[in-house]
Amino acid sequence: MRITKAEFTRRRKALMDVMEPDSIAIVPAAPERTRSRDTEYLYRQDSDFFYLTGFHEPEAVLALIPGREHGEFVLFCRDRDPEREIWDGYRAGPEGACREYGADDAFPIDDIDDILPGLLEGRDRVYYAMGKDANFDRQVMEWVNAIRAKVRSGATPPGEFLDLSHFLHDNRLYKSAAEARVMAEAGEISARAHARAMRYCQPGVMEYQLEAEILHEFAMAGARHPAYSTIVGGGKNGCVLHYIDNSAALKAGDLVLIDAGCELEGYAADITRTFPVNGAFSPEQRALYEIVLAAQDAATAILKPGTHWNEPHEVSVRVITEGLLQLGLLEGELETLIADGAYRRFYMHRIGHWLGMDVHDVGDYKVGGEWRVLEPGMVMTVEPGIYVSPDDEQVAKKWRGIGIRIEDDVLITKDGCEVLTNTVPKSVAAIEALMAQAALERDA
Repeated sequence: MRITKAEFTRRRKALMDVMEPDSIAIVPAAPERTRSRDTEYLYRQDSDFFYLTGFHEPEAVLALIPGREHGEFVLFCRDRDPEREIWDGYRAGPEGACREYGADDAFPIDDIDDILPGLLEGRDRVYYAMGKDANFDRQVMEWVNAIRAKVRSGATPPGEFLDLSHFLHDNRLYKSAAEARVMAEAGEISARAHARAMRYCQPGVMEYQLEAEILHEFAMAGARHPAYSTIVGGGKNGCVLHYIDNSAALKAGDLVLIDAGCELEGYAADITRTFPVNGAFSPEQRALYEIVLAAQDAATAILKPGTHWNEPHEVSVRVITEGLLQLGLLEGELETLIADGAYRRFYMHRIGHWLGMDVHDVGDYKVGGEWRVLEPGMVMTVEPGIYVSPDDEQVAKKWRGIGIRIEDDVLITKDGCEVLTNTVPKSVAAIEALMAQAALERDA
């Protein structure tokens, strides 16, 4: 693994350092999800649980108990079972949890009802993300009620529940050097996948075939799974922000919008590129594309420590509104159009989001009612777009059905920022040159 045991230890310590005395934190693993009848979706660990443990298996619970004499890191997990392991794969077991993952104590998950109430008893505070998993919520309350039932015998139930997410997610927002390296590698793999799709693309190719090219590149580089459902939208499908049908044929004269990123060791990349199916932008496509690219460049240029979260969005809104005004898709005074939100007809989402273990990663965007100030270690996307509905009769027909988004992943550094995904072509000239070269190689 690229994240070391020492780093997982530091993460747990950082969380316990902000916990009150006589407290306990409880974090369950993600449950398995049924896909159909007796098959499950491919298991993906809960991000909070994995962030603190590095443990991949289901049916596990983490308890962190600062100051516990017999060890602060307690893990409940599945016991070794050679018969089940023949069918479902190897398990670490409690011994492996201690040996391989650094747990101070580990117990079979089947014993949790007997052991965890004893760990809860006498604690003043419980740090727990209530409401995230209704089934586990009920289990936690059953443990607490079991303690309450013994009050007359001297048992002391927890006095207060505190939201674990508030403390843990602020830690996750700041990426370590090791995390940044993993995310840069995920970005590079995803960039190669987008370039591969550009080279493969030509009229008549199906959207799902471009998706297959992307997934192949991911898997061959060791990132077996996408971080989210891949979007491949040709023509008017590119105007559907979360289009994932990926079932249409790509046509000459259309653009294709691809939003795809791999997941590498629990960390996501998130890239969008838009390019012409036949390898050459039409004048209208080029005009809108250059506006979106200018908006992204302008927004990225101001990213540095001290910039507040909304500033790059405000910059992108101004560039896009001004561009649409110059092309005649909007009419009126620039400042009035911005104030009235007229641009939202064509640019209806925000400039980006936090990125990390989750694609839309955790972390508050406002603190104390004010936009959060960017700091070193934060990673965000920058993804302006213009989408002209195919049914928008207020604009000339030549503009309709054009959807464009350009997205990159950006790490805030101490001096400014670093674009983690800039190796995939982005300028009109670079895209057309790559696709022209690919066409020559196909015809050779």
